[in-house]
Amino acid sequence: MKQLHLVSLSIWLTTAASTLGRAQQAHNDTTAGAKIQAAEGAARRWLALVDATAYEASWDSAAAMFRHQITRGSWQDAVIAARLQVDPLGARRQVGAQYTRELPNVPPGEYVLLQFSTAARDKTRVSETVVLTVDPDGTWRVAGYFIKPQ
Repeated sequence: MKQLHLVSLSIWLTTAASTLGRAQQAHNDTTAGAKIQAAEGAARRWLALVDATAYEASWDSAAAMFRHQITRGSWQDAVIAARLQVDPLGARRQVGAQYTRELPNVPPGEYVLLQFSTAARDKTRVSETVVLTVDPDGTWRVAGYFIKPQ
């Protein structure tokens, strides 16, 4: 069962990450910039938890849809495995930000996809994609995380 959760999470994250370049435009919505900015702050706070190996806290603070896709223990196993070959991570540089109301295979809602180019050990770089959504309480929270070598 744990493997199934990891596979479905991986498929969802891969799909979401590939959508970054194709996500719908902000329709000149003046609030889209403010939404992206709020999501960026939430993403950076969440990434700080992951960077500090506070995996349980990162799961606890993630969006409800994230927590329904993977258990706390499976998340910890998955993030440790994903970052094992690249940690410690260094400086993060944001290379993309997109606001959209639709993503493949997820309910309509408000989403921000953020992409970072991040320094990894041995002078390599990784691409990190963080997908955020607005939870029912109105707070931007992480709904997905994907990391891969560049």
